[in-house]
Amino acid sequence: MEDSAVVRMVMLLVFVGWLMMWVMLPTETYKFSWKPTLANRLDSTYFREQGTNLVLFSFPIMFLASLGCIYLHFQKKSRSESNLTRRRWLDVWKRPLIVTNLLGIVSVMELVFAAMFIALLGWSLYNYLHVSFAYPHMHHGVVQKEWLTKFRSVSLRVGYIGNITWAFLFFPVTRGSSILRLVGLTSESSVRYHIWLGHLSMVLFTAHSVGFIIYWAFTHEMALMLEWSRTYISNVAGEIAFVLALIMWVTSITRVRRKMFELFFYTHQTYVLYVFFYIIHVGVAYFCLILPGIFLFLIDRYLRFLQSRINVRLIAARLLPCDTLELNFSKIAGLEYHPASFLFVNVPLISKLQWHSYTVTSNANTEPEMLSIVIKCQGTWSHKLYQELSGSAIERLQVSVEGPYGPTSQHFLSYENLVLISGGSGITPFISIIRELTFRKTRQEQQPDKNHKIPTSVLLICVFKNSAELSMLDLLIPLTSTSTPSDLSQINLQIHAYITREVEQPQTLENIKKPLQTIWFKPNVSDSPVSPQLGPDSWLWLCAIISSSFIMFLILLGFVTRYHIYPKDDIGGDKVYNYTFKTLWDMFFVCVSVFLATSFMYLWQKKENDKKEGMKVQNFEVGEVGEIERFDRQSVVETTEVHFGHRPDLKRMLMEKNKKEADVGVLVSGPGKLRREVAKICSSKMAKNLHMESMSFNW
Repeated sequence: MEDSAVVRMVMLLVFVGWLMMWVMLPTETYKFSWKPTLANRLDSTYFREQGTNLVLFSFPIMFLASLGCIYLHFQKKSRSESNLTRRRWLDVWKRPLIVTNLLGIVSVMELVFAAMFIALLGWSLYNYLHVSFAYPHMHHGVVQKEWLTKFRSVSLRVGYIGNITWAFLFFPVTRGSSILRLVGLTSESSVRYHIWLGHLSMVLFTAHSVGFIIYWAFTHEMALMLEWSRTYISNVAGEIAFVLALIMWVTSITRVRRKMFELFFYTHQTYVLYVFFYIIHVGVAYFCLILPGIFLFLIDRYLRFLQSRINVRLIAARLLPCDTLELNFSKIAGLEYHPASFLFVNVPLISKLQWHSYTVTSNANTEPEMLSIVIKCQGTWSHKLYQELSGSAIERLQVSVEGPYGPTSQHFLSYENLVLISGGSGITPFISIIRELTFRKTRQEQQPDKNHKIPTSVLLICVFKNSAELSMLDLLIPLTSTSTPSDLSQINLQIHAYITREVEQPQTLENIKKPLQTIWFKPNVSDSPVSPQLGPDSWLWLCAIISSSFIMFLILLGFVTRYHIYPKDDIGGDKVYNYTFKTLWDMFFVCVSVFLATSFMYLWQKKENDKKEGMKVQNFEVGEVGEIERFDRQSVVETTEVHFGHRPDLKRMLMEKNKKEADVGVLVSGPGKLRREVAKICSSKMAKNLHMESMSFNW
């Protein structure tokens, strides 16, 4: 315990020190005092002008990512549920503070960190301009009007501020990142920060680009737009990057993204070209400032690519009468995940390029060799898949996956009472939570332990459009499990289902009692069970990849700089090495290092795990689950109270809970309007005992 506290303190100090370097970077003190001294010591013949930034801005984050992997590995080994009590002091910070259509639900903590980040940007812009105005220089040796000189300076420094947002841009979308886990974030919850940073960076880069176009127009230097300098940054590369960024920005607007997801998806894949030209534009020195985010993202992306090359074994599919289906995959017993995790799925029969994320509804404890997801038909891709499965006899469906990803803790267990509020397909993360609670309750009765606490009561409030969607409640019972329907009563579960578009109970409500249509697929020797990207000790393997690839990058960069670039690059002299080529070398070494280190580690651990697991494909015969196909759903029906023709009065129901119970966890999943409604209730001063968490999988 003491060792982990020391490691946390070291990581905190390194992170704070890294942030302080960003604070000092634009100041006069750094430019005229620190930078010359550091350059004399760090800008060696092996790294030239990159040396200082590699040490101050790249190394700390790469060190944090590696050390964080080791820390998370041992935390996983010694994880204790009693640690959940430590989250209490964070309740106030996690309370919703701002609830709007534009920003969504913003907690106190998010607002504080957002304000601090904006303050950093404001501080940096002020100091950059202060230094620039205090020490003006002639551009191309030409004396210009003072306002033009300042206008150019402002446009340039706004671009510098955009680089700060870029330094953080890729961290939220690095799904397997140790840094996200260290700060308590998951990839699905942090995507919103990527969106915020993306919008902010585009505002800054637009001002930067438009500012320079205006400046060139006033100074009659529009020819500079076509300049690809041999000794300095390339304007053309910056313009190409800006155009690509604009296309991605427009198609990522919420309304466009949701109505034309395929357009958004395909245009967003141009980020590779955007990054390429952006790095060429900013040059090697600034590339080292933003290197950690790109480096870690590249490792994560390549690992996902390697995992996606494997066809996974699809055992069965369950079709519901409400245009919903459940896919059940084989998985190795060593694959662990928590409730509310999600999985990215690709079905080449429908689309070879599209990947879609869906909530994992299975439970790793009760279903050690099976992983299940639920897909609600809400778009072209999901409708095609449903029609393909329901309309023809398919013996095998080729599927690839990435993940699963999700929370690293099960904090919902720490509440005394639990309220789960869902809208439509938003019920899916709660299926896995209810299964976990059922497992915990059964284990607690068999092995009593005071440290293993679970909520004393669970209230599920689900809102559906029509009665056919009530069949989604059948998914509370897994396809294969030793659990019985009576297990649901052990956790004191109450279900209130609201059918909003039907005023009275129709006769078709009896469909809920009909067995779900189950399709069984034949096993194939080429299919493999879902397994972790890097095996059971994934954090240690990830640490090895991060550290070895970064060291390899430094060795390659140092060698080429010293023996190829340095002899041809006399800074301040006649010989100047092509500036773009320097940047290309950097990007090439990053890609080579990541490719070699990740491929070697991945194949090595895969070979070792294949020996242990034997890569056995489990044979699930229909007869094995015959009883499950005929299980009595009466207990689910008895637990459910169905209301027709109106929505739930959430304010009344939650405030009653607030008065009666001392500690109520409120988890909400579904449309944004529903989540914002619950957030407004839980953020009121009267709701002191309500602790809300919003789950959003709609990006």
